[in-house]
Amino acid sequence: MMMNRRTFSAALVAGAAASLLATRGMAATSAPLKARNVVLAHGLFADGSCWTEVIARLQAAGLNATAVQNPLTTLPEAVAAVKRVLDRQDGPTVLVGHSFSGMMVTEAGVHPDVSALVYVAARAPDAGEDYTALAKTFPTPPASAGIVFDGDEGRLSEEAFLRDFAGDLPEAKAKVLYAVQQPFQKALLTGKTTQAAWRSKPSWYAVSTEDRTINPDLERFMAKRSLDDRASMPQGRPGSPIWRSRSSAASCPSSWHRTCSPSWLRR
Repeated sequence: MMMNRRTFSAALVAGAAASLLATRGMAATSAPLKARNVVLAHGLFADGSCWTEVIARLQAAGLNATAVQNPLTTLPEAVAAVKRVLDRQDGPTVLVGHSFSGMMVTEAGVHPDVSALVYVAARAPDAGEDYTALAKTFPTPPASAGIVFDGDEGRLSEEAFLRDFAGDLPEAKAKVLYAVQQPFQKALLTGKTTQAAWRSKPSWYAVSTEDRTINPDLERFMAKRSLDDRASMPQGRPGSPIWRSRSSAASCPSSWHRTCSPSWLRR
């Protein structure tokens, strides 16, 4: 089912909400574990504050939400940052990642307290997979040409940031986000996951059909292989970053009404 650009952040919340009733390998007759914790990881060109609008919605629903500060240095250090946050949670936790941080979700998601995974237009590699090689089997997304390096530090140029990364936002807000853009280290892009949490944990994937940082067909490929009968693959139009898209008053598509209902969230 297609979703317009006003429903994308709501889809993220709905995906996280739906996973609150995920079982962790329990028998179908057992009582499901209810998660009240949501941990959100960010990708390149951003910091943890990018999740503020989503966090506000989760908190309003009575959930405990925490954003990870991705160091953007190496994959092992980024995964360690996620694990430290997961260790502080008090029970079953939904782990959410956008764009590059899908690598972190895939690796850290095997944590025993993680009850479900939510990939938001994110990388979802298999264990040991060369993501760069996989991505090269699809057309190169426009944002790639806008990455500039200063030594080992990479960032998006202002033109590429405003057009390809924050193109769905008002220009004034996009320029503020550009001003606080965090650089990443080249070494970050060379890491490979050793785990594939989506093979053992219930997983949701939101595809951005006009993404300019990851090819949408690559997103669909990763989504289809990581989903099971407890998961969903909503699709929406925002290019990126969909955690900041014009969606705060959004409603869910008909198939997601139950999982997006505030009363259902508070059960």
